[in-house]
Amino acid sequence: MEYFQISKTFRIIVFLFSILIGVNSMAGAPKVGRSAAAKYFAKNPEEQLKTVRTMASDGIGLKSEERYLAFGVSLFTKSDSYDWGMSGKEEGVGKYGLDMNYRLSESNFVDYALRVSFNEYLAAGQKANKMSFMYSATLPDASSKFPLYFGAAAGAGVFFTQLPAESPVTLDYQLFLGLRIFNLFDTTGFYVEGGLKNHLQVTSDGQLNGTYISAGALFTF
Repeated sequence: MEYFQISKTFRIIVFLFSILIGVNSMAGAPKVGRSAAAKYFAKNPEEQLKTVRTMASDGIGLKSEERYLAFGVSLFTKSDSYDWGMSGKEEGVGKYGLDMNYRLSESNFVDYALRVSFNEYLAAGQKANKMSFMYSATLPDASSKFPLYFGAAAGAGVFFTQLPAESPVTLDYQLFLGLRIFNLFDTTGFYVEGGLKNHLQVTSDGQLNGTYISAGALFTF
């Protein structure tokens, strides 16, 4: 009976001692939460500025004032021409393209860019090549840090080599969807894109309806 009472008293002492240690630990522990963070940054404004800069520069997007320049290679996955060098439809006319995309500005969550593309074709058994100059709008803007994008472009195309009696000028238009990652290696990233690449000949009959896929490098500055 006496042993039981001693054991019970010992347990109470241990329990009270444990509470005392816990209270002491909580008193010495660093405070956390919004209020504690606000007090810390108020005392350390340089750390706050450094944190904001890190958060702004982190991710795959760009700042609104930054530009990017993309260079890539595209291949036609399907291309049908109509009344171009021959009457009726011809398949597999589009071959490849060399593409450049330069971001001009950003406004209202939309990127505006200049697209220049050199494309080669084989129509009616003859080679033709053309340079396209298009103005594009892309959503979302690059500073949104969202990797997927889509957009549309339209402009003029000028043939360096064209089939006889066919228009040297075309109306070009594109619809595209892609994935882009900026600053993967310092200021260099990459993109993959696919969509429609079509044109209408201006001063003669003939048009091209094509689908394409392209990939290349992105450079920010």
